[in-house]
Order: sequence, then C-alpha cells, then structure tokens
Amino acid sequence: MEPLIGRTIVERVQSVLSKIRSAEERAGRPGGSVRLVAVTKTVAVDHIKEGLRAGLTILGENRVQEALPKKAALTEHPACWHFIGHLQRRKVRSVIGLFDVIHSVDSVDLAQEIDRRAGEADHHQSVLLEINIGNEPTKAGFHPEDVVRSVSAMAELPHLSVKGLMTIPPQTDDPQSARPYFQKLKELAQQIAALKIPSVSMDDLSMGMSNDYEVAIEEGATLVRVGTALFGARHV
Repeated sequence: MEPLIGRTIVERVQSVLSKIRSAEERAGRPGGSVRLVAVTKTVAVDHIKEGLRAGLTILGENRVQEALPKKAALTEHPACWHFIGHLQRRKVRSVIGLFDVIHSVDSVDLAQEIDRRAGEADHHQSVLLEINIGNEPTKAGFHPEDVVRSVSAMAELPHLSVKGLMTIPPQTDDPQSARPYFQKLKELAQQIAALKIPSVSMDDLSMGMSNDYEVAIEEGATLVRVGTALFGARHV
C-alpha cells in the first residue's frame, strides 16, 4: 500500500477509486460493478465530509454508539450507511432502519433477532452473511460447510433478505495470500445461488480491505471495505 503521509483525503479517495476501476478492467468486469465502502471507525465528522465531497457514497461503521451521532451530524450529506462490525443481539434494535445493509450476520439467532426487530419497525432489512472462510477459532461467522443449511432457515424470515456474503480472510502482509480465500467465498456464493432459495440472492460479495482490495476485486468482490487507505491509521 502506498504511503499516506502528505496526501489529502481527496487525493486518497481519488487514488482508491482509480485503483478500483483498474482492478475491474484487469478482471474484465464492467466499470461500476464494485462499490467502495469507506470505513469510518474513529474518523472525525469533518474528515468524513471531505471524503463525501471527494466522491464517497457509502459509509461503513463498526460500532452502533459511534455511528448514531455521526449519522445525525451528516444528514445534509447524502450517503448510504452500512453496518460492518460485530453486532450484538441486544443492539439490533438500534440499527434497524438506520443502515441500508448489515454485513455481519454471523448466526441464525442473530438473523432471527434482526427479523423480529425489523417486523416491529415495519421494516425490511438487507443483510450479508459473515463467513469464517479460514475456519479460524478466534473469528465469528458461519463455517463454510454449515452455511447452506443455515441460509435455508433464514429464507423463512419475512422481514430479512440475504443479499450475499462477507468475509475477512486470515491476516497476512501479502495480499496475494488472501486470493484463495476470496476464490473460496465466490465459489460458496455460486453454490448457494444455484439452489435458488426464495428471498436469498448472492448479488454481493463484501471482501477486501485496504491491503488487499484489488485482489478481492479480481476475484469477484462487489463491495470493498477500505479505511486506512482513505483516512490513515486509526487511533482507537
């Protein structure tokens, strides 16, 4: 990843968008088939505004308590909001109706709670299923071998639609090392799509972050979650 020192947020946004388009071309994919989710965890509202003026259209937040005041402060700056962090069941009510997509549904129990709260709010919630693609014991998410059975159960939930899959591959400094995991997620999505389960689509693959989003695009990502390459290192 290129050094960020001395570069403005506008320059960073333009650089990432350019690299996304180049990766689409390398993969033979049409322009605009990949959407950039700007990860704004710990990012100040003024910096987010700069990013929106530079061309960002989707903002991704990890924490409910941090996202809500930001969303309120940015009402004059149209954007889609995606929830991309771990979602606790007790906080589900806080996100319903406020986020266009929840990327991180990691259990049938969580899906059922989202469906229940969405029903209470007369809302229909789009979600992605988080897949523990590397079967790592410390990570949340459905195991690849279990997700087909689980997604069939979620198809019965009337206030929830499964739109695709999300993953974070095992951490590595080499972006190419993530390629097999991205390939595996795409294969899993194709397997699920072939079943033609009602209210379940595999239109979106959320995979790839600041260090490996170009590889993810080459392997079929439709949503890439980028933070550091846009706003610099987080200060948690």
